[in-house]
Order: sequence, then C-alpha cells, then structure tokens
Amino acid sequence: MRITTRDVLHVATLAELEVPAAEVEKLAAQLDRIVEYVAQLEQLGLSASAPAFLPGPDATPLRPDEVRPVPLARPPEELAPEFREGFFVVPKLAGLEDG
Repeated sequence: MRITTRDVLHVATLAELEVPAAEVEKLAAQLDRIVEYVAQLEQLGLSASAPAFLPGPDATPLRPDEVRPVPLARPPEELAPEFREGFFVVPKLAGLEDG
C-alpha cells in the first residue's frame, strides 16, 4: 500500500488538522515508510496460536477471601465513660427533651 499526498490531505481533513503545503510530501513519505515497515511484520509467519509473552509468573496465587475482624488498639469501652451493649451512652440534652 502506497501512501500518497492525496491520502495525507484526506486524513488531515477528517482529523481537522491544518497541514502546510510544504510538509504534505514529506509527511506522505514518512507515513509510507511506516506502513511498509508494518507490512514486513506480516512476513514473520507467526501463528495465531503462539503464546503471548507475559513477564512474571503464569499465575498469581491469591489468598482466600476471608472476612476477619480487625483488632483495635484500644477497645471502645476504654474510650467512653459509659458503654452498654455495644453502644456509647451519652447524657440527654436538656433543651431537646420532651415535656
């Protein structure tokens, strides 16, 4: 496939790019060399079944997903003056009481 100046101008129009007229020929030659290089890669004859190269181990072992409580440095009972049945006990505010 040969990249022409017409192709460059068409793509520039689609991408809404302004390409100076003096640069069109140079850009077409550069793009043509890139396309030729990529076409060479097809000649390597790699099969589709070849495994992909992935650095590192084939599989990463995962730990079991277990829900465990996180121990606190100090239990809540030590932080509050009064603590009953898992709740902090606070005094009632006089302005908010009914009656």
